Amino acid sequence: MLDRKIRGSGAPDDLGGVRVAALGEVGEWLKRRLPELLGEHDVPGAVVAIGIGDEVVEAAAGLLSRTTGVGVTTDSIFQIGSVTKVLTATLVMQLVDEGKVELDAPAGRYVPEFGREGTVRQLSCHVAGFEGDIFTDTGKGDDCLAKFVASLDEVPQVFGPGEMFSYNNAGFCVLGRLVESVRGRPFDECLREHLFGPLGMTHAANDPYEAVLHRVAVGHIAGEPTPVWALARSNAPAGSMLAMRARDLLAFGRMHLAGGVAADGARVLSRAGVEAMREVQVRQPDLWQGEAWGLGWELFESSADRAVFGHDGNTIGQSAFLRVVPELDLVLVVLTNGGSPKPIFREIFGRFHDLPQAPVPDPQARPTRPERYAGVYESSTGRTTVSVDGEGRVWLDRVPLGVTAELDEVPYRSELVAWRGDSLIPLEPEGGAHAPVAFLGDDGEGRALYLHTGRADRRSVRPHGQARD
Repeated sequence: MLDRKIRGSGAPDDLGGVRVAALGEVGEWLKRRLPELLGEHDVPGAVVAIGIGDEVVEAAAGLLSRTTGVGVTTDSIFQIGSVTKVLTATLVMQLVDEGKVELDAPAGRYVPEFGREGTVRQLSCHVAGFEGDIFTDTGKGDDCLAKFVASLDEVPQVFGPGEMFSYNNAGFCVLGRLVESVRGRPFDECLREHLFGPLGMTHAANDPYEAVLHRVAVGHIAGEPTPVWALARSNAPAGSMLAMRARDLLAFGRMHLAGGVAADGARVLSRAGVEAMREVQVRQPDLWQGEAWGLGWELFESSADRAVFGHDGNTIGQSAFLRVVPELDLVLVVLTNGGSPKPIFREIFGRFHDLPQAPVPDPQARPTRPERYAGVYESSTGRTTVSVDGEGRVWLDRVPLGVTAELDEVPYRSELVAWRGDSLIPLEPEGGAHAPVAFLGDDGEGRALYLHTGRADRRSVRPHGQARD
């Protein structure tokens, strides 16, 4: 393991040399192994950038599109999806640095179109409580974010602000609009002026019109290129269309690792702002994901001896992974355009960091309180029915709705077995993994109030108040 080589390197003066040598070894391994990994996991193309200190290695393999046959290079750009949220949070923290925004002030103070409760901090760590998977297309004009935020008044409130974590795309669109309102310029211009420029991110595209100027990846679903390259501009601050090369995203991660300073020594964010973004704001349910969330960052391990923070991103047929490990002075970026990319990311990151083993379901582990879980849980993107059969086995059936149905997500069915407490695990993998689900709260009759998959879906009730079992 590379981290063991680094920690056992001896005198501090020798540390850099050991890191460079070890990173070079990983670079040679990566160039050999990456094409094999793509074939094993049906991923059309990928680019990887790894930085330790000032040293960077890169590797690229595969195709940008299976239709055109154009190969991936290290200068190719891929969509980074929800990794964009950390850039959005950084823009907000720059405004905090400047004294123009207060984290604990109501977001509506800065965003007139936002008529809901919730502070800037609550939006930044996914605890605002309103339904977050809202992808309304409000056009391509510079007013699209303002229109989108105004439309959120009708979105259901799932729980009170600050009560719990539930991943919220729409909340980051509100934060993007906040940046626009305070700066007086469109969100994409703020990104370019306050992050792309200072960090030297020369291969970063805010939209398809900029992306076409670069060697750009196309997403793939079920092995075929997607007919649509990006989602709506109104969701840009949450991750609908931002694309860049791996080395540019690495420069962003390196700035956070360097206490807010760019490679050329320019200060992009205060050290206090950098540290605030990595402080635990809310713990996650037991889902075998990250442990907690900071402001924008997902905190995978938050102990003093080994902090790991980052973010994943998924958009139309493309996936991105960003990890930062301060103890190793490490930034890792993996960008892909289809297939099953998580095993590729895990194998590469595993060269540096001991990853926990993925949970494996036990088919014989029956839940002890199946009646607590039975019911229907709904959101705008899906309806999940949890039922109990005559043998006491628990079944989950999910039907995609709205935008997920439009993106060809298919219905999913699996038996749920016991895992840890009120977190159950499906026997059937989805996306190559057995992802646990958690049942939280109480509806007053001993049944779970929420089904949590990273998003909290509330138990549906009939008008007279009885759950629809």
